[in-house]
Amino acid sequence: MRQSPLFSPLTIGSMTLVNRITVPPMCQYQAKDGVPTTWHHVHYGKLAGSGASMVCIEAVGVAEKGRITIGCLGLWKDEQIEPFAEVIKTMRAINPDIKVMVQLNHSGRKGSHDVQWGKGFLTPEEGGWEVKAPSAISAGSAYPVPAVMTKEDIELVIEDYAAAAARAQAAGVDAIQLHAAHGYLMHQFLSPISNCRDDEFGGCLENRMRVPLRVFEAMKKAAPKVVLGVRVSATDWIDGGWDESDTIAFVNALKPLGCDFVDVSTGGTAEQQKVPVAYGYQLKHARLIKDACGLVTFGVGLIKDVRQAESAIVEEACDAVGIGRQMLLDPHWGWRAALELGVDVEFPPSYRRGMHL
Repeated sequence: MRQSPLFSPLTIGSMTLVNRITVPPMCQYQAKDGVPTTWHHVHYGKLAGSGASMVCIEAVGVAEKGRITIGCLGLWKDEQIEPFAEVIKTMRAINPDIKVMVQLNHSGRKGSHDVQWGKGFLTPEEGGWEVKAPSAISAGSAYPVPAVMTKEDIELVIEDYAAAAARAQAAGVDAIQLHAAHGYLMHQFLSPISNCRDDEFGGCLENRMRVPLRVFEAMKKAAPKVVLGVRVSATDWIDGGWDESDTIAFVNALKPLGCDFVDVSTGGTAEQQKVPVAYGYQLKHARLIKDACGLVTFGVGLIKDVRQAESAIVEEACDAVGIGRQMLLDPHWGWRAALELGVDVEFPPSYRRGMHL
């Protein structure tokens, strides 16, 4: 049988993946009061048996008012720990080798929405909440102008992230990803497009990085037993916005704090972004961050074809690929990749007969 770099193991901190195929976080909007439902058991159990080595559970709100939508998952209270643990148990029952990561997030000015297929922004009278952000700048026509976060608000958010990280560790995850991308709160502090503060949390790059770095440090202290990394938007795709050089500075500042990996995406700050979407369009950014920072790097962004995914590893654009949309369409993508590449991997015996069709 052929050997493929896509199916070689990868060590990240104290965790070793059996191959370089991962499933990135993808919101499902099926939670009830932040708690997983039957949907999540089936969805994540299915992805655990996809042939991927690691699955990242979708954006999880660190505060009730930090969710993106009313249908998003949360870890803002202890009562949510056990339901999360049950989903993880389901995943490991399907695949004992699967590694489980969770993405912790605060939506900031992009919160208080109905589910993706719903009506959009919700007022407090409609079940939503007041949104807060670093500055009183709207994310676009579909969003309101947020209230400006006070220093007390900022301290509370840092505590919320730390508490959610501790709950994720208690639920049994192998890794946690801090969401500092796609225009959510940590990205809002980082980008000069969304952060126009004139205190120690705004202005120069060092100041704009201050809150995300403090959040990461607090999470690391609260959840010392898990692998901890970050998802970044390498560029805002907006002139004068957050860019690759800023990203490199941020990731390098995270390294001494114990950051084990970086997941490189792009965009999401504001609607004036001009994103040149194409297959694998973000891999060049992953390569740039990987070469400059030396951390284990995940590449994502319309990676669809098996040979395309293998090439990303062979050409060292990234250390692992995130297969998102294609996993929704083809939840056995990893197994199919092994068959297509002629790689001998362990298939669940109940499904082995499908190899011979």
